[in-house]
Amino acid sequence: MSLRRLLLALLLAGPGLLSAQEPASATPPAPQVVESTSLLDLYQQGGWTMHILLAFSVGMVAVGVYCLLNISSKKMTPKSIVDSLTISMQKKDVGSAYQFCLANPCSLTRVLSSAMLKVNFDRDQANKVSMEEAAGEALDSEETRFTMWVNYLNVFATIAPMIGLYGTVSGMITAFNQLKAGQSEPADLAGGIGEAMITTAGGLIVGIPAMFFFFFFRNKLMGIISEVQRNASFLIGVLSGEVKLSGSEQE
Repeated sequence: MSLRRLLLALLLAGPGLLSAQEPASATPPAPQVVESTSLLDLYQQGGWTMHILLAFSVGMVAVGVYCLLNISSKKMTPKSIVDSLTISMQKKDVGSAYQFCLANPCSLTRVLSSAMLKVNFDRDQANKVSMEEAAGEALDSEETRFTMWVNYLNVFATIAPMIGLYGTVSGMITAFNQLKAGQSEPADLAGGIGEAMITTAGGLIVGIPAMFFFFFFRNKLMGIISEVQRNASFLIGVLSGEVKLSGSEQE
């Protein structure tokens, strides 16, 4: 009977013993909250140099849009204007061609109107040499005017990374000052290091596109200026009689 009672007692106490041996279930850890950093937070963390970089970025976009709208063949030497002036030059109608140039200002008409002021039909080839000299001076003026705007992009591309580097140096100085004061915790150094990295990135974000647009518009301008020069030389040749046209085709 004692053995049966012992077995019965073990059966009744079994679940309690097993539950006592099992470790208490641990409380699930609280989910980690990842702090999101907005662009405004990064801008503020970069310090005062970010204000300069912001101004540079606005200037870069404004100059880029200006160059995009104005440095083009359709703006500087439209084909319709070339065709209209070709007819007037073929007729030796200098007065009508000059008024047409004044009414339709563009790089080509400004170059050609300067050349037509030197027209003299009493001289050889209507004073072609003087016309070409005047056209060359006007063409240099046009190229200088547009090159000035393109060079602003080079200014932004050169100075923006330097401003970013200055912010980097300033941020590292701040971090080292924290170390000097005995504040070596990561939170104490985060401000200076963050300023250093963010200003470097900001300078590159402004400088790299500015450099790309500088080379793009500079090469585009060189090609269009050559086209203006070619059209102006052709029209002066038609006026002087050096270029003979039959209808719309050159003989």
